[in-house]
This record gives sequence, C-alpha cells and structure tokens, in this order.
Amino acid sequence: MNVKIPPPGLDPLPSRISLTLLLLACAAVTSTWAWADTPVIEDAPRLGPTVTSPAAAQVPEPDQVTDATQKLESSEPEALPGSAPPSPALPKVPPEELMTAGQRFENGVGAPQDLDRAIDHYCAAAQLAHAEARYHLGWLYVSGRLGKRDEVLAAAWFQSAAGLGHARASQQLESLKAQGLDLEAEPPCVTRADMVARRIADLRPPAAAETAQPSSTPDAEGPRLRDIGAADIIALVERLAPDYRLDPDLVLAVIKTESNFNVEARSPKTAQGLMQLLPATADRFGVTNVWDPVQNLKGGMAYLRWLLDHFEGDLELALAGYNAGEQAVARHGGVPPYPETQAYVKRIQRLLGVEAGVKSTQATWREPADQG
Repeated sequence: MNVKIPPPGLDPLPSRISLTLLLLACAAVTSTWAWADTPVIEDAPRLGPTVTSPAAAQVPEPDQVTDATQKLESSEPEALPGSAPPSPALPKVPPEELMTAGQRFENGVGAPQDLDRAIDHYCAAAQLAHAEARYHLGWLYVSGRLGKRDEVLAAAWFQSAAGLGHARASQQLESLKAQGLDLEAEPPCVTRADMVARRIADLRPPAAAETAQPSSTPDAEGPRLRDIGAADIIALVERLAPDYRLDPDLVLAVIKTESNFNVEARSPKTAQGLMQLLPATADRFGVTNVWDPVQNLKGGMAYLRWLLDHFEGDLELALAGYNAGEQAVARHGGVPPYPETQAYVKRIQRLLGVEAGVKSTQATWREPADQG
C-alpha cells in the first residue's frame, strides 16, 4: 500500500484523518473476507455456547425408538379379563339388557343370528348373578341347539341357577339325575367350536351303571322311542314348552296337525318326526337326530318360538311360517294363498279355540309368580 506523506509545512491533521479512514476501510474488507469463508449453522442457539453432552450425542435409530415404545406400552398394566378398561370408564349394563341382546342373537330377531355372541351375552348376565341367564345357558348346552349335548356342563349351570332359587333349574337337575354329583361350582361359558358331547351317566360309578337296566329305564329327557306314546309326548311337552315360553296346548295342537303324535312320521317333502322338521330346519336349530322325540320336540319348539318373536306375536303368521316358511309369509305380506297353509292355520286355531288374527296371548306360556 502506498501512503503519501504530506510535504513539510502543511498541517498533518487532515492527512492523519484520511490515513485512519483508509485503515478502517481495509479492516472492514478483511473482516468481510473472513466471514465469507465461515459456514453458516442454521437453527443454532442464539444465546450461550452450544454444549453437546455424551447422552445427547447418542441419537437412537428409528428402530430403537419403536422398540422402546413397544416396551413402554407392554410395561403398562393390562386390564383383567372380562373387566372394563380403567379409562374411560364404561357404564355397567344391566343383566336384563344383556339377556335381551342375547335373545336377539340367539333367535336372529333384531340382530344377525349368532349363537356364540348370544352365549357371550348370557354369560355376562350370569356373571352378574342373574338366575335366568344361568338357567338358559344350561338349557342351551343340554338342548342340542349348539350342535352337541353336554349334559355335564348343563347340569353345572342348572346347579348354579338352582343356588339362586331358580325352581325350573332344580327340576332340570332332577330330570338329568345329576343330584349329588361333583359338578363345577363356576362352570365355564363354552362356544360352539369348543363343545364336547358328555353324558351324566358317564360320571356315575361303574357299579351303578352295571345295576341299571337300559332296556326299561327312560333316558334323562324322557321315554325311549320304542316305548313312547301319546301320554309320554304330552308329558314331555308340558315339561319342555315353558323353556321356550310356549303354551303346551299350542305345541300339542301343532303336533296333532303335523304328525298326529306319530314319532316316525315322514312326509313326501322329507319333513320328519313329531313336529315334522325339514333337514334344513333341524340343522338350523341344532337337532342332530331328528328321530329322537326329545330333540325333535325341542327343535320344533325353538322354531315356533323364533317365528312368534319374528312376527311380533302374531299367531297366524307364526303358524303360516311353520307350514310354508317365513320367506313365503314375507313374500305375500301375510298368510300365503296356499290352500294347504290356509287350512293348516285354521285347523290349529280351531284346536286352540282362538279367532283369526289373534296375537300370542294363548301362544306364550306365562310362568307362575312363585317360580324363579
């Protein structure tokens, strides 16, 4: 850099000022070059020095974060089976509402038919000490409705219901000859896939089984096929009909019209047995042996109960559905114009002494007040 020195005699102050300004300009240029070579750090802290701790320097990989989250979640306490999660709190459902929902799933009325979901609802009500729920679970397991008959599990549920004062449960225990047996105090709720066929007779000591006389002894549900007569059928109906909320007279009128109490009746349309069950209907209601009069009665009564619920208690439509199928009733918007079906409905109405258009006042059995 060339600096001119003022000649002698001149005042050096202006020259010194110029020199100072020149030096300041050079310093500014030099500083600008230095900053231009410095990399810019985005999002750097604006206050204080940047301090990197050893822990902060070890940044976890995404997989490590995921694993840690899973471990954290798995370390949280889980709700006990069958209990509501702690948050948010769920309102308790009354057992009566659970029973109503179970009936809808069982019968396919107001909900898709799903026997397993019906069992879930009945079981939830049973856990709330609802005697009818426990009784009904016992009935499901013994009736064959679920595809197999488990008399042992059914007896355990009947025993549980009887302990709550359910009178018909005590009668069922007596019918199964299950008194005094070592049954589960807290029977499980078993769905269709896990059902096993068991008999009460298998729990008895061998000596007792040897002294029994199968040729003359009725089974747990009633007389054997070769011994059954009209009186036995009437007794069975009177005992079983209340389980389906049916008037025994209605069931007997249907049997009289369908088979005239002939346990071996068979129609040209493949309807079979006392209540003339078609194969599809038998399968639908869990009848595994259509020639077993007890199973046939239970399947027919289950179907009749379903029809009454489906048609909201309209006896005419229920009877027409039993003869022609519920689809035919729906298709025609009432009793189908088939001569056979119309004669069928009128005949049963005459046997019952009811008028056309009657609802289910004489179709539904009303339980006496003293029974649980």
